[in-house]
Amino acid sequence: MAIDEAAYREFVSVRRRGLLRTAYLLTGDWHAAEDLVQETLTKLYLSWRRVRRREDAPSYARRTMLNAYIDSTRRPWRREQSVAVVPDHLGDGDPADRGAPDTRSRLLTALAGVPPRQRAVLVLRFWEDLSVEQVAELLDCSTGNVKSQTARGLDRLRDVLGEDQLTAIKDAR
Repeated sequence: MAIDEAAYREFVSVRRRGLLRTAYLLTGDWHAAEDLVQETLTKLYLSWRRVRRREDAPSYARRTMLNAYIDSTRRPWRREQSVAVVPDHLGDGDPADRGAPDTRSRLLTALAGVPPRQRAVLVLRFWEDLSVEQVAELLDCSTGNVKSQTARGLDRLRDVLGEDQLTAIKDAR
């Protein structure tokens, strides 16, 4: 009944930082992101034996995180939206650190204004660089749903940012 703690510790040491970045993009708040990652890793630990045998731990962790995030947005006391962007401890080599700091700030603020399900799709598609099919599998929905959520999320970003800012952000890349 004992789990392979060494393998779990190794997984956490390798994947925790990436999970934290994804969680931050989902929540828009470092404290909420750390809570989300902790909840994800706790659930992963409880099912580690089963997950480890399938050799699908990264996908399982990502899906667990998305489910926990979406569940947290359904709780009435968690519906407040944090829009303050704190450029915190992403670390060296992070693609989000490249470019102008004000561009990153505008994007993160705009992302905070996107509904949770659309935000999850945008983060998975454009941050995690997953295919439509992979996102559909993670979110347990159809590929058409992923495509429509992506289109709606991008439209919402355009509404929040405005055409001028969107053009400036594209040019800054």
